[in-house]
Amino acid sequence: MESNNKIKTSHTSISLYWKCQLIGWGLVSLFWLYIALFRDSFQMSHAIINYFFDVAICIAITHAYRTLAIQRKWNELGIKKLIWKVIPALLILSVVFMLLMNLKMAAYIYLVNSQSDSISKVFVWNPLFVWNPVLITGLRHMTIWLLAYHLYHYYQKEVDTTRENAQLSIIAKQAQLDNLSAQLNPHFLFNSLNSIKSLVIESPDTARRAIDLLSDLLRSSLYEKDKDLIPIKNELDLVYDYIELEKMRFEERLQLKTNIDKSLINYKIPALSIQLLVENAIKHGIDLKVDGGAVVLNLKEEDNHIHMTVENPGVINQNNKVGLGLKNLKKRLEIQYKGKASFSLTPHENNQVCATIIIPMHIDNEYI
Repeated sequence: MESNNKIKTSHTSISLYWKCQLIGWGLVSLFWLYIALFRDSFQMSHAIINYFFDVAICIAITHAYRTLAIQRKWNELGIKKLIWKVIPALLILSVVFMLLMNLKMAAYIYLVNSQSDSISKVFVWNPLFVWNPVLITGLRHMTIWLLAYHLYHYYQKEVDTTRENAQLSIIAKQAQLDNLSAQLNPHFLFNSLNSIKSLVIESPDTARRAIDLLSDLLRSSLYEKDKDLIPIKNELDLVYDYIELEKMRFEERLQLKTNIDKSLINYKIPALSIQLLVENAIKHGIDLKVDGGAVVLNLKEEDNHIHMTVENPGVINQNNKVGLGLKNLKKRLEIQYKGKASFSLTPHENNQVCATIIIPMHIDNEYI
């Protein structure tokens, strides 16, 4: 019963577009109805029929344009490119408007006054070669319709972009807060400070280096928060610092192997993205293995996309949900690249886990 009600509702509801079409052209045609009645002395029945034909013609012309614009994705174009599409379309719509209106009037004259077919031909085709007020009317009304249609979609596009940017900013800041929280985690700080403490007497230089690394990590977590995208080389510097600091705790149990395409290091990626994958690889992989293992970082170009993978020993526990950090990363990628980027966490043979980020190379403001 509930499903039947939903079906009925979907059939009876009218979209905003059709409401605007019916109301807009209905009101415009009322003026033409007034002219037909009081200037051209139409009979009431003839004037009403003429009114519905006017509404139908205008809706048919503009709806045909809308269908074409949707198929050709004109609403996704920039203003300059769109203008070069709209101006020729405006001229064509106006001429079609003039022809259909004159054809309608010629048919009316022929049917009502029983005139010869030649009258209709002259009435229809003559306006193509001489100035005609119907053409001017068509230009005026089609211009207003096209402006209203594209301005509405431009406004909707701006609203959607603003909403996405706001959502992205919130998620990015949450990711940075999560990263900062991880760095400030008492367990992490305790291990780092313990390592530094043991090095103070044995190797003061190494201890000073460890303090520098720890401060750099905390500084990056604090001051990268205002940046959605950073160059890959900056992200890699952060990763190397993190690995170097963790090696003071894991020693030989932790190795980092890299295969980096140097031509990609100036491209921009979401801040703290690779660092998050490396951190998860150590936390859920290396730290759980008695003998530790290697974190393998690969960065390459494939099919005009940047592929970033982090592989580590371990297994994916199907009972555990994806962590908040990885969820935020997936959401950031989805919004930042409008669904053209992806993140995956997959098991590989020999008890290996691979985390992969794929982003398109040529995105506005992505390359510096």
